[in-house]
Amino acid sequence: MAIVAQPLHARPRPAEQLTWLSAGWPEFVFHDQETARHLGRVRELFADLEVALLDGDQIVAAGWAVPLRWTGEVDDLPAGYNDSLARALAGYDAGQQPDTLAILAAAVHPDRQGRGLAGELLDALRELAGRSGWPRVICPVRPTLKSRYPLTPIDRYAGWTRPDGSPFDPWIRTHHRLGARMVATAPRSQVITGTVAQWQDWTGMAFPDSGEFVIPDGLSVLHVDHAADQGVYVEPNVWLQHR
Repeated sequence: MAIVAQPLHARPRPAEQLTWLSAGWPEFVFHDQETARHLGRVRELFADLEVALLDGDQIVAAGWAVPLRWTGEVDDLPAGYNDSLARALAGYDAGQQPDTLAILAAAVHPDRQGRGLAGELLDALRELAGRSGWPRVICPVRPTLKSRYPLTPIDRYAGWTRPDGSPFDPWIRTHHRLGARMVATAPRSQVITGTVAQWQDWTGMAFPDSGEFVIPDGLSVLHVDHAADQGVYVEPNVWLQHR
């Protein structure tokens, strides 16, 4: 049966059909306080920018985006994921006409990975910009393998290539195959804070002292301060622009 694209919430779906969407993401990304402040309105206002790929009645991939204004200059890029949410909402409230689609999430069902569905999903999301007449598509990409190199600065990691010259990171490479180009890094795409106890719960680790810690699935290190009872994690992304 052919894969078809449709709005994610075109009709009500059983919760069990959607639970896999959170699989593969580290627990701490769901506790970003800034994201929590914006996400409800974003999902309400821009629901038409949520896309699902269906194989029959089964959702096999899904993603979502927000509309915003961007001059096309690197200096005018949002700071990252969270700033994209804030800019989209600020533009909406100001009555601005968007000219750019920012793809903020794309996921393929764990049982269907490695079959080209990620490319099909990105194509479906890019088509949203085409239908709206927006000339630019950008993505603050979370590099798949960066968690293996949390001590490497994102600027260095983003420049790594394979012997054939293609990007080292497989998720960046998927975008590259579709014609995307790297325009900048986003060293502070998200800043996630919590108490020491919360970070121990989110990571399954103990933090007996203050300092920097490598955490599971972290793209950078966690900074723990026992005196302040706080852990701070700064998530880096890579800005890609699609044609």
